[in-house]
Amino acid sequence: MEDAKRKTWTAQDSISLYNIDRWGSGYFAVNDQGFLTVHPDQDKNTAINLHDVIQAARERNLPTPLLVRFQDILRHRVHEINEAFRRSIREFNYQGSYYGVFPIKVNQLREVAEEIINAGIPYHFGLEVGSKPELFAALAIHTDFEALIVCNGYKDATFIRMALIGLRLNKKVILVVEKLEELRQIIEISRQVGVAPMIGIRVRLQAKGTGKWAESGGENAKFGLSTSDLLEACELLQKEGMRECFKLVHYHIGSQIPDILTVKRATQEAARYYAKIVKLGFKPVYIDVGGGLGVDYDGSKTSFDSSTNYTLEEYANDIVYNIQEVCEQEKVPHPHIVSESGRAIVAHHSVLVIDVLGVIKKTRPVPTAFSTGKEHAVIREMLELKASLDKTNTLEAFHDALQRKEDAQNMFNLGILELPDKAQIENLFWEICQELYRKSKEERYVPEEIAKLESQLSNQYVCNFSVFQSLLDHWALKQLFPVVPLGRLNDPPTQQATLADITCDSDGKIDRFTDLRDVRDSLPFHDPNGVPYYIGIFLTGAYQDIMGDFHNLLGKVNEVHIFLDPDEPEGYYIEDTISGTTISEVLAMVQYETSDLVRQIKAQVDAAIKEDRVKPSEGMKLLDEYEKGLKEYTYPTKINGESQK
Repeated sequence: MEDAKRKTWTAQDSISLYNIDRWGSGYFAVNDQGFLTVHPDQDKNTAINLHDVIQAARERNLPTPLLVRFQDILRHRVHEINEAFRRSIREFNYQGSYYGVFPIKVNQLREVAEEIINAGIPYHFGLEVGSKPELFAALAIHTDFEALIVCNGYKDATFIRMALIGLRLNKKVILVVEKLEELRQIIEISRQVGVAPMIGIRVRLQAKGTGKWAESGGENAKFGLSTSDLLEACELLQKEGMRECFKLVHYHIGSQIPDILTVKRATQEAARYYAKIVKLGFKPVYIDVGGGLGVDYDGSKTSFDSSTNYTLEEYANDIVYNIQEVCEQEKVPHPHIVSESGRAIVAHHSVLVIDVLGVIKKTRPVPTAFSTGKEHAVIREMLELKASLDKTNTLEAFHDALQRKEDAQNMFNLGILELPDKAQIENLFWEICQELYRKSKEERYVPEEIAKLESQLSNQYVCNFSVFQSLLDHWALKQLFPVVPLGRLNDPPTQQATLADITCDSDGKIDRFTDLRDVRDSLPFHDPNGVPYYIGIFLTGAYQDIMGDFHNLLGKVNEVHIFLDPDEPEGYYIEDTISGTTISEVLAMVQYETSDLVRQIKAQVDAAIKEDRVKPSEGMKLLDEYEKGLKEYTYPTKINGESQK
């Protein structure tokens, strides 16, 4: 049966199994050879074989785990978001323009930010910052005097002065007031510097988001002014003669908004605030709708946390339409629209490539074929149960097997069951469960206990990565990311498995996977069969790069940056490489300086030589190995083959 399935299985079957055509947004596909391909401009004719990229990286001494960035996807995402708002503005005859900004916090890597800025030049696409370091970076790389720099987050005197310096350099830097004390400080420092500030005010909406980041909005939100605070701020600006400095109304209801109704409600409420502020005699020219434009991580197109029930087009249409409708009701000018869509720009552009180091299997090849009459009674009962599965009720057989397994455990605890017998009983139990689960697939109704066997029977693929470094949101927030083998996709996967990382923490694993209907506890994979088996974790470009920690002192992974180029033989080239953290670099982060470590080891080697425990030549070799090891990648680098088959 497996051979027949292998003959009929195609790349399209893998696309459907892993939902690549749904969450991939046209950027990812599978070729006829069964390898996953990347299409950075959504053009089927510009296919990059991700397996070839891995091999090219290996030739440059950049083994897995490997982060692959497709810079052209960044450019395409910037284009798509800006064009979506432009189309909506034209369709509704909206009188304002769109000025998007990229929130640097989503991915602070210089090459990412600069690529986005460069792609956004035709649209005057700017930056959003939330801290002093981010502002310092933004001021340096921002060169378009029409593009905005929106300053969110808490601000001290240095932050405010730097923003005012930006204004002196003819940049449009807007200081968004998160609390009244900030406004007073902005007024005071701007007078000292002699620069009229561009001020935005963040309003705290009643409308609240949904999903994992819902607490970013609503009455109990961390940031924003209440209605009373807003009125007091307006009075203060009026009193200080700074009415004209009020340039922007801001709101934010959370990241990764899954439900478009949330966007509609928030936009209507914020537009009403804008209109009422205008009627008070102020003239803000921008309304900033914040972030929240979601990414469909599972492809289900629902209001589930890891999905979105709307398209980019619908998102832009609803924002433009609802602002326009309120403005026309209130008879106030249409403001320019600003959005801070970071996740939707950068999520798709990077793929984390990991390889399987080993497999922890549920069953082992313990001989269990036939009863001889001499084996332990529980083993004999399990063998009889296994032989009669075709004649037994599925659920009843499972309960019988479970009872005998528990009996065996009790016997072992009492010291009356030996290890070989216990191993055979456990192996028989899982063999019975595997057969029961296989049988259940042919039945119309599957009992819940049998359905749960899929995850219980799954193997663990031990992979060369750290969840805490590369996928922190999966561990901390149960964020889902699409996971797909990168090769052999024209063969049917035969193993159910979860992914375990190489950290010493039991939480270091991926055991929640995307699915169209629910969350899967395991995923089908192929048997590695002793050759390199590469797995891709997709849509990791937002937040994961910067939020990872150094659990077990496993550092940042190797990176390659890919650009399309029709003049290259493969249609692309590796524009840049960034080596992952070395052992000495990660140790220095926790105050272990290389020179001190080498000095201490040398002292121990010298003592061993003096005490005649090692020969001088051996001691020097040991010291040399230690020093060489400090320069190595923090992740295992042993590779057991050259290609997937």
